[in-house]
Amino acid sequence: MHEPPYPTVLKPYGRALVELAAKRPEILCLSGDLTRQCEADLFAEAYPDRFILAGMAEANMMSMAGALAREGFQPWVHTFGVFATRRPFDQIVNSIAYPNLPVRLIGFMPGVSTPGGPSHQAIEDVAIMRALPNMTVIDVADAVQIEQVVPEIADLPGPVYLRLKRGEIPVIFDDTHRLRVGPVQPLLDGAELCLVTSGMMLPATLAAARVLREHGVAAGVVNAPTLKPFDAPGLLAALDGTRGVISIENHTIIGGLGSCVAETLAEAGVGVPLRRIGLDDTFAEGSKTAPYLFEKYGLSSQRIVNTAWELLGLAGAAPTVVQPETEAGEYAPV
Repeated sequence: MHEPPYPTVLKPYGRALVELAAKRPEILCLSGDLTRQCEADLFAEAYPDRFILAGMAEANMMSMAGALAREGFQPWVHTFGVFATRRPFDQIVNSIAYPNLPVRLIGFMPGVSTPGGPSHQAIEDVAIMRALPNMTVIDVADAVQIEQVVPEIADLPGPVYLRLKRGEIPVIFDDTHRLRVGPVQPLLDGAELCLVTSGMMLPATLAAARVLREHGVAAGVVNAPTLKPFDAPGLLAALDGTRGVISIENHTIIGGLGSCVAETLAEAGVGVPLRRIGLDDTFAEGSKTAPYLFEKYGLSSQRIVNTAWELLGLAGAAPTVVQPETEAGEYAPV
């Protein structure tokens, strides 16, 4: 893995989809009037006859995607996460999930990564989509995983919901990294504490683990890109023998990764204390920048460190996390 601040790239998803579409003529691209913002402009330029602009009518777009899938196409549907899940939920249920059709739902700007307020913040999208039978739910962390997940999900049975960061995408993993749908990914071993995360919270989690390890806490990190089906055996193996578990997600703590971890512990009868870091059953607000929201709502490296200190009952004040300075084209966690 690279060290922060991480280099960034633009539009890794859009490039990966164009590359896949060159080999798969059945792939169609649908856009909910957010074509450039969701990197679908690259597809529209490369394959205009396979691009459908559905407009700001997301419910209708989902029904269109279901109908196209019944005719043998594989529709990839693009909009912001909140408009890909909350707004057209009934159409997803009846036109896509119930008939178990191979539609790929791509939701950009998850959680509080958008400063646009509750109308634009998909803080419950994982919970919504996890609840649907037949739906696979994936939350990838960086540009390397984005490039790899596109061909990985092409042949999965049934529908898939993929959460993606918009804009400058950090490059956290090196060229040896391999993403597979399903398994959790133990990134750091830790005999004392297990930090479980997904998506945009991986950089903050790695930063927190680094500080904890520097102060004598054997903190491990597990990345969980696949949230449904969730790899319970893999997580249990990673946290075996630890004194505590912390889940960290850019999402409400209800129904998302924290719930995956809690369900895993409860069903296995593992009596390990759990703390969940995410939005604490609250809507966020609008702001000028997303980093302000991550800090305000506790989606930060410092909160992870503070929570670990409390969970383990360590003496004194928790250590302070110092974030690296960034330059243009670099990304650092909050």
